Amino acid sequence: MFEKIEITENPPPKNILIWDGDCGFCKFWKTRWQEKTKGKIVFKTFQDYASHFPDIPIKEFKKASRLIETDGKIYGGPDSAYRSLWHSGNKVWHQLYNSNSIFRSLSNHGYNHIAKNRSFYFKLTKLLFGKDPLNLKPYWLLYLIFLVVIIIII
Repeated sequence: MFEKIEITENPPPKNILIWDGDCGFCKFWKTRWQEKTKGKIVFKTFQDYASHFPDIPIKEFKKASRLIETDGKIYGGPDSAYRSLWHSGNKVWHQLYNSNSIFRSLSNHGYNHIAKNRSFYFKLTKLLFGKDPLNLKPYWLLYLIFLVVIIIII
């Protein structure tokens, strides 16, 4: 499980989300978040940018994405995504993560499971939503309709 790190002694000049540049799943969803945040967050890979934060162990960047804000506060794992959405105006997920321990626990465990199985979830993402993160296709809905039709026929 990723470690919660509260603050860095090296705050960036702009809010920055640091992610794993070797991960296709991460790149797909980073592209979605980048579109949603409309320049309010800079996106950098930990491979290129972790050295700017010597007080954060590299192993923690390998375990989870990190949103580091200009005041030095750090949000990790699922909350890095939720807090990123907060910057786009969607404050619900970050607030829920902070106020509901059950949601926080489910988010953390789900994130950890996905992080350990990125290749599988990247394939599943493309199967359910298509290959273009900026133009998601509702393929999952077609699969659901197909399943319902089969159940009705049987």
